[in-house]
Amino acid sequence: MLAALVARRLTGEPLAWITGGADFCGLRVCVHPGVYVPRPHSEGLARRAAARLPAGGLAVDLCTGSGAIARVLADAHPSARVIGTDADERAVACARDNRVEALLGDLFAPLPPGLEGRAGVVVAVVPYVPSADLPLLQRDTLSFESARHYDGGPDGLAILRQVVAEAPRWLRQDGALLLELGRGQAEALDADLARAGFMDIATLTDADGDVRGVEATLNGRTSI
Repeated sequence: MLAALVARRLTGEPLAWITGGADFCGLRVCVHPGVYVPRPHSEGLARRAAARLPAGGLAVDLCTGSGAIARVLADAHPSARVIGTDADERAVACARDNRVEALLGDLFAPLPPGLEGRAGVVVAVVPYVPSADLPLLQRDTLSFESARHYDGGPDGLAILRQVVAEAPRWLRQDGALLLELGRGQAEALDADLARAGFMDIATLTDADGDVRGVEATLNGRTSI
């Protein structure tokens, strides 16, 4: 049995698929085969989203995957409602196994209209790798994971821009939008965020000082 597991790992198969789970922000989340594996560099985004979520508020986690970020938010705020969405049936099933209220559909599409203007937080790890850069990913990544998890279009910004444009419909006044992104993309999104009505735009960096995300507030100033 152990030899079979080692053999799978030697092929480059993600360890989380072999063991059935991954550690994320101090939590153990299950990760089904075929589902995007939550990365340590997303932990800062998850913690910042939890800090922006009001007690008893509503959060939406787009492209929730295993539901790792949604689970962090729900554990930090037991009285809040946290909804994850994903277009992949396997991801939705996995997120539900992680006790996430997960809906099947692309980005905001599966959300009920009654939630418009109510979200205190929208957080997302959408595909943001430029199509031409996909071959530069770690050697085994696309041997196992779907390119859909990474491909953000010609400049990597296609889905990010869609989220920025659609988020104001769902966010409340002073609601927060938090997006993971890549090098140089924060500056490229500044104009889109401003057009959509966002203020207090700030970058999120990791321990090495590398930009890993962007945070913006809809029509108001953050009190955090």
